[in-house]
Amino acid sequence: MATQNRFALGDAPKAVLKRWWHTISRDDASGSARTDRATLRRADSLRAVACTPAYQRVYREMAAAHAGEPWRDFEQERIAAIVALAAHVKESSPQSLPKAMSHPAEGSDRNPVSELRFARLLNAPDIEAVFTGVRRSLPLIAHTVDVLSLADDVFSWGDVVKKSWAYDYAWPKKSGD
Repeated sequence: MATQNRFALGDAPKAVLKRWWHTISRDDASGSARTDRATLRRADSLRAVACTPAYQRVYREMAAAHAGEPWRDFEQERIAAIVALAAHVKESSPQSLPKAMSHPAEGSDRNPVSELRFARLLNAPDIEAVFTGVRRSLPLIAHTVDVLSLADDVFSWGDVVKKSWAYDYAWPKKSGD
């Protein structure tokens, strides 16, 4: 019998998230899906996200799909961040967030997300700061990232994810190196 990792989001809730993201991110999304997407994009804090009907609908569906103990408060906060950040993603790609943040645009030799901004993100004191930092970084990478990888990383945010991101980010070479 397989045991569920308490610190992972789980496949069933991620499937709900992915299906929901596909619904709101389509160019021909329905009026209600476009409204949900816009509402979540305007939310500038996790409290604001949690207080939206758009978030509550997808959260309830994810919670119903979740096997195991109910999510604790800090996990619910992380799910709010995941849902709101997913609303900002316009296109899913196979790249993880740190790889996308360090992949220069065509014709450029600079990372879209600077070393300083990335380091600040790694040193974020709480999930609210992670949410804000990632939300502000998404326009710099054309709102394109692997939605499920982002969800896994935000839900599991901690030293292991921070180290993984540090290794995945392509730190620019210093002059003279």
